[in-house]
Amino acid sequence: MDFSVRIPFVELLGFKLLRMDSGEAEIAFHPSGDHLNSFDVVHGGASMTLLDVVMAHAARSVQQDQGAITIEMKTSFMRAAKGPLLASGRILHRTATLVFTEGNISDATGKLCAHATGTFKLVPRLPTGPGSIQPLNRISTD
Repeated sequence: MDFSVRIPFVELLGFKLLRMDSGEAEIAFHPSGDHLNSFDVVHGGASMTLLDVVMAHAARSVQQDQGAITIEMKTSFMRAAKGPLLASGRILHRTATLVFTEGNISDATGKLCAHATGTFKLVPRLPTGPGSIQPLNRISTD
């Protein structure tokens, strides 16, 4: 399954969307040597990105025409993440504009490596791609 929008950073990390429906999402991650820290385990930043992306996709799964912007996220690391990883996310509660979620990362043996909670704001999708970013208007202080 392809991601519904192009996310260059997610492409760089190599995440693969497995499922996104009914308030849940799953993403596979096969880390390479470039994704490791100095202890030769998956870097915490890569794990946090994986959790952020899987929770955002769970948040969007019930209304896929909306974007999900991360408002806050808390992550706990239980053990070093090694090898192929599976991230799962689910909605805990939803209001008209906010979605409260949780996510987990498990290793190939099914052991829990990290857990997160996150709050996302649903917003209308904005145009993306080259030329879609408008330059800032500079305020003169003269």
